[in-house]
Amino acid sequence: MCLCFSALLFSCSKQSAPPINAITFCSESNPATFNPQLDTSSTTADASAHQIYDRLLEFNPSNGRIEPGLASSWLVSSDGLTYTFQLRRGVQFHSTEYHTPTRTFNADDVIFSIDRWRKASHPYHDVNGGSYPYFDSLSLDQRISDVKRINGYRVEITLFQPDSSFLANLATDFSVMLSQEYAINLMAQGKPQDLDRYPIGTGPYKFTTFKKNQYIRFKRHEDYFLPTQGPEQLVFDITDKSSLRMAKLITGECDAVAFPSQSDLSVIEEREDLTLLEKPGLNIGFWAFNSSKAPFDDPRVRQALALAVDKTSLLDAVYLGQATRAKSLVPSASWAYQSNAKELGYNPVRARELLDEAGVPYNFIIDVWAMPVQRAYNPNAMKMARLIKRYLADIGIVVNIVSYDWNIFRENLSLGMHDTVLIGWNADNGDPDNFYRPLLTCDAIPSGTNRAMWCNSDYDALIEQALLIDDFDTRSALYHQANALLFREMPLMPIAHAFQYQAVRSDIDNMQINPFGGIRFDDVVRRP
Repeated sequence: MCLCFSALLFSCSKQSAPPINAITFCSESNPATFNPQLDTSSTTADASAHQIYDRLLEFNPSNGRIEPGLASSWLVSSDGLTYTFQLRRGVQFHSTEYHTPTRTFNADDVIFSIDRWRKASHPYHDVNGGSYPYFDSLSLDQRISDVKRINGYRVEITLFQPDSSFLANLATDFSVMLSQEYAINLMAQGKPQDLDRYPIGTGPYKFTTFKKNQYIRFKRHEDYFLPTQGPEQLVFDITDKSSLRMAKLITGECDAVAFPSQSDLSVIEEREDLTLLEKPGLNIGFWAFNSSKAPFDDPRVRQALALAVDKTSLLDAVYLGQATRAKSLVPSASWAYQSNAKELGYNPVRARELLDEAGVPYNFIIDVWAMPVQRAYNPNAMKMARLIKRYLADIGIVVNIVSYDWNIFRENLSLGMHDTVLIGWNADNGDPDNFYRPLLTCDAIPSGTNRAMWCNSDYDALIEQALLIDDFDTRSALYHQANALLFREMPLMPIAHAFQYQAVRSDIDNMQINPFGGIRFDDVVRRP
């Protein structure tokens, strides 16, 4: 391979043409699991959510509308409490070297897939950790009263109270449908943990092999229930360095790459053999303060840290003009966006005054955790941490920058070991609840999605009230009240809503940026 880096001013030796029926995607890291029920990382979602599995409902990636998935239709009762789903017939599960199904998808699989995460008594609930961070952060297990089999192809889900976001949550990457038959067989063999390691789904690709830090291989599901034209072979080439992913894209070793660096975007645009896809992102990059620890449990300290940093410089230096300034949690594409939301400006003098009031001495040491991976919402957390370190030095705060392997980083965050962290969130659906609830409610702390470890009953009451209402204007007003509360309490400092980018070879067609979750290859093709 010829190594070509972001400053590419030279050409690489021409590679032989790759096979038409194979696509290689350069991924940036290893998935934590092959079941997105267990993990909220986009790396896990990319490798499994839309390759291996399907959901009852799906988002149209072009317009965000909810469409039929494994459910061909659904009805909602007049009181908003009962959802009845008619399932497709004849949907085949994957047949692999480790499992041969004897029946097609039916209501039993739906009940198994949902009851696994919602019932602590379920035999699979505690397998591989027993944590379901997305569902836990929304307390969905406490919202569902019953999941009932009407017949083999009709399922009824009853809620305790109306939830205006419920259908959207069933369409997210995490609401995948598993095989009950496979799970029963594994339990009988004494290997229940294999359910999430050697996955079986109904999706367009079936899993074949995974070699850590090297690759994941998939084969096309020849009996997939929808018409697709994707490749017969799909490979995830795990390449952690952005410069090396770029090199592999240029040489043709990879057909598409995850998270092209900001500095590479102009190079990609200038090359005829590459295509740059761009879309406004439903995301938020932020600096979260661990309010479960002193002195970050004091709003004055959190406000002081936010006041001490010039957000404009972070946007200029890290996002290079490829993001918009964040005033609140949701971006301007959301119907709940508040253009006049209050925002703290750069004021180091006032920052030091607040620290003095809170009793924080000069040369106080804090940790700033910086992600070791690139994300659209923060393309270079280490660079941002170094900038913040310089700003905080001006108000007498000493910064220790912390980073780990990505999976260890996330595990330690969930344990609350951090003081502060530079991280963010990609929306899983277009409902604003998908930002406000998992990021900052009390119930989201144990799940690990509330990185500020912040719990406020007034905030939770506003978010809960918004779920009971269908009217957009009324819900928006409640979210704007929540914004005012967050401005006063400052559990996190909103930084940016970044554009999403995907870099692909120019002979690759039908690649789309999915604003609602993991990457999809079901219709991606290579032109001869």
